[in-house]
Amino acid sequence: MSYREEYQASIDDPKAFWAEKSKLIQWFTPPVEILSTDEHGIERWFGDGELNTCYLMLDYHIEQGRGDQIALIYDSPVTDQQQKFSYSQLRDQVAICAGMLKNHGVEKGDRVIIYLPMIPQAVISMLACARLGAVHSVVFGGFAPLELAVRLDDATPKVLITASCGIEINRIIEYKPIIDSAIDMASHKPSACILLQRPQALANMQPGRDVDWHEAIAKASPADCVPLKGTDPLYILYTSGTTGKPKGVVRENGGHAVAMKYSMSAIYDIEPGDVYWAASDVGWVVGHSYIVYGPLIHGCTTILYEGKPIMTPDAGAFWRVISEHGVKTLFSAPTAFRAIRKEDPEGKLAARYDLSCLQTIFAAGERLDPPTYDWLSEIFKVPVLDHWWQTETGWAIAAPMVGLEQMPVKPGSSTMPVPGFAIEILDDRGNPLGPNEQGFIALKLPLPPSCLTTIWGDVERFKSNYLETYPGYFNTGDGGYIDEDGYVFIMGRVDDVINVAGHRLSTGEMEEVVGRHPMVAECAVIGRYDELKGQLPMGFVVLKNTEGAEPDQVIQELVALVRRDIGAVAAFKHALIVARLPKTRSGKILRKTLRAMVDGDEYSVPSTIEDPAALDEIKALI
Repeated sequence: MSYREEYQASIDDPKAFWAEKSKLIQWFTPPVEILSTDEHGIERWFGDGELNTCYLMLDYHIEQGRGDQIALIYDSPVTDQQQKFSYSQLRDQVAICAGMLKNHGVEKGDRVIIYLPMIPQAVISMLACARLGAVHSVVFGGFAPLELAVRLDDATPKVLITASCGIEINRIIEYKPIIDSAIDMASHKPSACILLQRPQALANMQPGRDVDWHEAIAKASPADCVPLKGTDPLYILYTSGTTGKPKGVVRENGGHAVAMKYSMSAIYDIEPGDVYWAASDVGWVVGHSYIVYGPLIHGCTTILYEGKPIMTPDAGAFWRVISEHGVKTLFSAPTAFRAIRKEDPEGKLAARYDLSCLQTIFAAGERLDPPTYDWLSEIFKVPVLDHWWQTETGWAIAAPMVGLEQMPVKPGSSTMPVPGFAIEILDDRGNPLGPNEQGFIALKLPLPPSCLTTIWGDVERFKSNYLETYPGYFNTGDGGYIDEDGYVFIMGRVDDVINVAGHRLSTGEMEEVVGRHPMVAECAVIGRYDELKGQLPMGFVVLKNTEGAEPDQVIQELVALVRRDIGAVAAFKHALIVARLPKTRSGKILRKTLRAMVDGDEYSVPSTIEDPAALDEIKALI
């Protein structure tokens, strides 16, 4: 079936389409009620089906005779070690870990917070929870105590799993002081804190609460998979942000498993046994979906990488991993590729490795800007594919469906809607807009499987945040347009659309133009307050090489580029040359914080920030 036929079938009859796709996975009891509506009026998938996600990821493959295949490769340049787990070995460790959690009173429906670095125990803990029907919530290792405390109070976990430390390039981050402080702050206290001691920094244990991982594992017996309903929660993942009440996205077992299985073949063109690498972190949604769940549900080999795109040891780190482990598909954020490009603009480090195994490069997390797309295409000579999705959906909303057909790429576009996602562009009043008209991106209900059906403990907040802005639609919070060929262009969050003297302009579009300048490595454009015009754009620009560069000349050229390609109406006249852009650990530029800083408004520095000094340096320039 072609992409267009598949997509149209998903829109014309969602129930029939997803009933067929539900047969891709092994249910204990196949669903009969494919789509139902709960007591809150929210649509839910596969409610009467029974399954276990951990069984699908491990036990099922072993039963099919593939227990000796490598399931997980742990590659850690920061500790100079590697470890490989076959499906049988991983299943055995997960079952024992599940038994350990049972010994600490964890049962179906209980919550477990996982606060770990990129080590095998993170994956093992996630799957152990899934095996028992416990609901895990992974919190990015290194988050500040207050961020962890508010998640403890919201999720009310029975157990917290952590390690003594994480490693950031050549810096040790001790977790135990963070954990102790967070538990002191939180109203809810977990009954046990299970801690893995890492040799880089040993932690002091608190008697009566803290439990040594290895000692607890030694006392455990393997636990079996617990049957779960399709609508039982698998995990809670809190959206990144600043302090305050967190927003816990709830993912359900049935719809998530079906979407993950379908996406691996339809979007990524991956077969069981292939090596798939999502160069992300398990603390983010990409890590959940495509380091852990998707590849293992599909029977692939997945890579858990404890390192960075650069400095571990150099900008050839990604290419070393690909060559060494035979990676077929790489998936990472554009910011990672820009960092590599800045350090190695000619791709000389990539030329050192045999990358013949690599067939596709996927990007998501932020818009893949055309200059980065062009660089990747030029250096690697493989398809470079942008796709768009959100924590809320758990998988791509728009993507090139390379497993269905080879679709022409348009730089700057995430291609076309994924089957199941009815994307529409709406104006301020909720009226549909035509081709090439920029507006608010909304998804017509019902959402396909895997999308959130509530916010943990707050269904009214879910409704008000996502469903009430445009009745009958899910509000994505992103802006963009669809062209005459049906290609989707994401221009950024709605609050990145600025109003200059009554003209609505996309800062994403300006970033695209600025990024084309040959000296620009990466950039961000925000709207700053202007008494006359309401807002004016302001650029923050990182140069590829400052040697011999004339900053004033570069800024003049950027102003001329924006005037030429967008027009004088953009009023782009101000830019700063900076050493680096402030970003979250997942690679998102802190545009909202920059905007508040420029306007002199109050702002808090998110705990998700990768390098706080980057903000300080910019503040000194403003």
